Amino acid sequence: MTLVNFSNLDFDQIKSSLKEYLRANSNFTDYDFEGSNLSTIIDTLAYNTYITSYNANMVSNEVFIDSATLRENVVSLARAIGYVPKSRKSSAATISFYVDATSESTAPLTLTLQKGLVCTSASSFNGTSYTFNILDPISKSVIDNIATFDSIPVYEGTYLTQSFTVDANNSNQKFILTNANIDTSSIRVTVRNTQNSTVTRKFTLADNLIGINLTSKVFFIQEIEDQRYELIFGDGIFGVKLDNLNYIEVSYVTNNGKFGNGISDFTYSGRILDNNGTPVTTSISEVTTDVSSNNGQEIESVDSIKKYAPRIYASQNRAVTAADYEALVPKIFPETESISVFGGETLNPPKYGKVFISIKPYNGDFVSDIIKDTIVTELRKYTVAGIVVEIIDLKYIYVEYDSVVYYNSNLSPGAGSLKSTVQNNISAYSDSIELNKYGSKFKYSKFQKIIDDSHQAITSNITKIIIRRNLQAKVNSLADYELCFGNGFHLTNTKSGYNIKSSGLNVDGIVDTVYLGDLPNVDQKTGTLFLFKLNSPTEPIVVRNNVGTVDYENGEIRLYPIKITNATKSKDGVKIVEISASPNSNDVIGKEDLYLQLDINNSILNMQTDDISSGANISGSTYTVTSSYTNGNLIRL
Repeated sequence: MTLVNFSNLDFDQIKSSLKEYLRANSNFTDYDFEGSNLSTIIDTLAYNTYITSYNANMVSNEVFIDSATLRENVVSLARAIGYVPKSRKSSAATISFYVDATSESTAPLTLTLQKGLVCTSASSFNGTSYTFNILDPISKSVIDNIATFDSIPVYEGTYLTQSFTVDANNSNQKFILTNANIDTSSIRVTVRNTQNSTVTRKFTLADNLIGINLTSKVFFIQEIEDQRYELIFGDGIFGVKLDNLNYIEVSYVTNNGKFGNGISDFTYSGRILDNNGTPVTTSISEVTTDVSSNNGQEIESVDSIKKYAPRIYASQNRAVTAADYEALVPKIFPETESISVFGGETLNPPKYGKVFISIKPYNGDFVSDIIKDTIVTELRKYTVAGIVVEIIDLKYIYVEYDSVVYYNSNLSPGAGSLKSTVQNNISAYSDSIELNKYGSKFKYSKFQKIIDDSHQAITSNITKIIIRRNLQAKVNSLADYELCFGNGFHLTNTKSGYNIKSSGLNVDGIVDTVYLGDLPNVDQKTGTLFLFKLNSPTEPIVVRNNVGTVDYENGEIRLYPIKITNATKSKDGVKIVEISASPNSNDVIGKEDLYLQLDINNSILNMQTDDISSGANISGSTYTVTSSYTNGNLIRL
């Protein structure tokens, strides 16, 4: 008799199957499996089968990139489709200093800052001292006995060198960099014909075969085990093939990734030679910091590799679909934290033949114009003729909450402690990857559950949601404005208006501080905007009508040409007007170029005793009721 087929591979099921098999044998018909020594043998067989099936299942999982969990396996599978994961990235700072060569015995013409160590963090940062390097020598002319090294980019980490000698007799020779945590962009490779040769050839890193021929001095890299890297050279068809006894010199920086960010105080520790090869060690000024260290990043995560490797392969080094651009841009600009790509045909009115890209970098909110131009130039290698790429700045849409949290005072450690716990949980949610990316969604029911699950004393919560965008005022300039929220507005007041709220602004021709208000049209799908001032918090006076329009269905606000002279609020030195409304749906979506963020600082969280649950007023006659629909103040305070 053969064993029956079974799919449940837990220990008890396997053991039961073995017993059933033995009972079917006439020699074991009356055998007591539970009280005999055979029971131990059956347990051993079942355990062995269980372990074998578990191992087989795990091995099967590691064969596919979607289910693999070990980094080495995910990297290997990604390598098979031509994807190289992003390495750990050194934090970069910009420094300046000068050298006074007056005291030199022979007046030098140039001074050269040697590659490698340049400066260290002046004091311990986060309990660690950091070193910063340059990757290539930097020469400066001596003018009036002064050589000025200004705006020098330096990279955090330890500068290391490694060498190899090509052995043509070893067909399996590999050029493996022995250190982990390498920033692959820092790798510099030179090749000499032999170790004693003085003629060097500089090889550059290539990430694809486009434009590479048999004379191209290039090398490729691939990640191997333990987050180390292997160098691969050409074969004489794609790239120059190395000859026997060629001497390879490799330099690179191993770094601390994001932990090197935020350093702004440096001490000079470099090495300078004059044009005669004489070291210069005196009359070197203090180091001034132009830009603090930033952009240090960890090695690409397993989840990121799983996401981008198939997309890069699917794009086949060409950009046609939005997914192609989403895969290629992080490859060109590794500082990309999140990206949104959409075609102009989806806009209203449509802009055919254009692709719009919005990028959120790891550090900061915006991508510089120089980097934008670089990305567009690089994308031209992949784009189809006739498609125009435009990189636009991200636009934030903020979600604010006004929550009243009811709690059982008999179970609570105190209102203050309870509030702190809720705030910590909300803060963790606001920092999660679920929100901080393009295309994210604020999930209202999940947000309420986060509050309710914060402590056993919490019985319920009433939460109102507000969406806000910031209008950047072009002060003292006549300009029109358009704000798209990507989410429809809810009409709390269908007749009197004041559904749109704004912070204060000053407008040319009006003495007082004014605010934006709205009045719905008959169809209640659109409305007009007006300016009003306040005699009292509840007494508005309209001072100018018809200054713009509002589309409640699509969540769009347009201001006709207006000259804003001042605003009561500012951000990063720029005058802004905060404009908010209640969303038509409490589930808020960050569409297209809108980057959704939960704004805790402008939100309200109040604790309220639940008298019914606490037993203080079981009848509920004095229960404090919180409205879910109040419109609140007429303006943003």
